[in-house]
Amino acid sequence: MKRSVACILFHNGKVLVGRRVPGGQMGERWEFPGGKVENGESAEVAICREFDEEFSVPVTVGPKIAQAVFQYNGRDIQLEGYEIFLATDNPQWILTEHTEIRWVTFDEIKELHFVDSDLLIYPQVVEYFTRKEGQ
Repeated sequence: MKRSVACILFHNGKVLVGRRVPGGQMGERWEFPGGKVENGESAEVAICREFDEEFSVPVTVGPKIAQAVFQYNGRDIQLEGYEIFLATDNPQWILTEHTEIRWVTFDEIKELHFVDSDLLIYPQVVEYFTRKEGQ
């Protein structure tokens, strides 16, 4: 089964999301950053590569916090969400695959036109950070 990763960057009660303008009928959509795990890659290597490709910002990878299976072009894809951390205190964001990034609360995600696959892991992500903040 093909795998994709979602990079969940949480800071000061907000999570980073990006707006992507894909081709086709989907139109403009918001998403957690991330992408495909290439053959022979670990999830951790894929996360660092994807975040570098999308933003030119180095990250470190924390625990896997969510997972779900979705269908894309008739194929099952395993989506895994990982908590990530910025590897620098003052990142210089360079957007290559998004037209905009925002720090939003989990409630604000409900108001955005969010990609369906990321909505599958959304409840697990919210639960993880709610539990973590309550400690």
